[in-house]
Amino acid sequence: MQEFVLEMKGVCKSFPGVQALDHAQLRLRPGTVHALMGENGAGKSTLMKCLFGVYKMDEGEIVYNGELVKIDNPFDALQKGIAMVHQELQPIPERPIAENIYCGRYPEKKFLGLIKTVDHKKMYEQTTALLKGLGLDFDAKAKLGSLSVSQMQLVEIAKAVSANAKIVIMDEPTSSLTQNEVDTLFSIIDRLKKSGCSIIYISHKMDEILKISDEVTIMRDGKYIGTWPSHELTTDLIITKMVGRELTNLYPQRENVPGDVILKVENFTSIHPKSFRDVSFDLRKGEILGVSGLVGAQRTELMEGIFGLRASERGTITYLGKHLKITRPKNAIENGIALLTEDRRGSGIFGVLSVADNVSIASLQQYLILHTMLNDKKIAQLVKDNVKKLSIKTPSIKTQIQSLSGGNQQKVIISRWLANDPDVLIMDEPTRGIDVGAKYEIYCIIADLAKQGKSIIMISSEMPELIGMADRIMVMCDGRVTGVVDGKEMNQETIMELATRFAS
Repeated sequence: MQEFVLEMKGVCKSFPGVQALDHAQLRLRPGTVHALMGENGAGKSTLMKCLFGVYKMDEGEIVYNGELVKIDNPFDALQKGIAMVHQELQPIPERPIAENIYCGRYPEKKFLGLIKTVDHKKMYEQTTALLKGLGLDFDAKAKLGSLSVSQMQLVEIAKAVSANAKIVIMDEPTSSLTQNEVDTLFSIIDRLKKSGCSIIYISHKMDEILKISDEVTIMRDGKYIGTWPSHELTTDLIITKMVGRELTNLYPQRENVPGDVILKVENFTSIHPKSFRDVSFDLRKGEILGVSGLVGAQRTELMEGIFGLRASERGTITYLGKHLKITRPKNAIENGIALLTEDRRGSGIFGVLSVADNVSIASLQQYLILHTMLNDKKIAQLVKDNVKKLSIKTPSIKTQIQSLSGGNQQKVIISRWLANDPDVLIMDEPTRGIDVGAKYEIYCIIADLAKQGKSIIMISSEMPELIGMADRIMVMCDGRVTGVVDGKEMNQETIMELATRFAS
């Protein structure tokens, strides 16, 4: 057996104003899980898109099964036995699961011996067998849109498996999965390994990497740093090699001093009986209030209700002593409340618009001339100031935001809301899908905002993050608040006990 099933050598790729890959390389052994790591913008996804035929390399070569190959497009990659599970899903929600899995390569049959048609019966039978084999209890005929985001992610993985690929690229496959679903994914990966399939696994989650991978390749600024056996690495070593420096403190020193209560929520209840109910809490000026809870605790739903994205049945929101009636986001924004959504790609950024458009879009009313024309000069200055203040890495303010790394996209969204100068900033999973270096930058921004007197509500599924950043942590379970943990009382055991208070 040959030592490597795949070798990528001297790969270069540039975009206008950005050298994304600078003689990058990767060597993949048969039947192994090879982790690809690096900060956001290190070039990991770009390298994999070159392998999958999404991008054409400027320089470099690909040796697959001992032969020099050229991969022109994704269909060509699939034909060669290379499949990719993208970080950003491209579902067709109104079509059945089976059609999503076999899209572009439907099983066919001949009608009257002449006309080729889709063999739906065969497609549904194959899909059912595939899902069952992977331990996924989904109806092949169900609309994809009826599934949760995490379930859609598993369907996307099933799609890759269905292609009988010899190499499967997984780009942040667990970013939206529950722990049970992560376990399901790991069993699928184990099954693939045993069948001789090789996995390239991109993730920022250190515990996952050390648990599941055989080898780790680290990239930085588009360059190849090195490859090591996983058992020789620790979390600290990986971080040091990723960022090129030691991160002695994962969280910044905070200088905020929480003041008086500015926001009070009382008996807030959703119109849906299984969502948030009878929620009461308060928020102080200059405070970082963490919100913890397991999947299904209704944390996101609660904050969307406060922001006017979801309807409530009863309850009051009092802001600076004034009762607010928030029925839509416009009401919240007018009263100095902002929301950074959990789904950055789906409901945060406007992907095809520029960085400038994404920063200014929520505050355009402030830059009207005679209530009719936009003051482009002032808008450009606003954007440039924010790019500088938040250290947003972008070739130009006119660059499409979808071409930026996840960390820089998140900074753009933060700057969008800062342009409105809100007093209350609700941040739902602000560091999801972001590497350790960019996380620290986001933490510094949050800490600085709190120091300035801004009040932050921070939802996070990572307990160490909340303990490291929050002044208090409000814990939810089954749509209710089970407790608020203050200062020195914060620890993972206490939070977990509160998070499972109503568990059966």
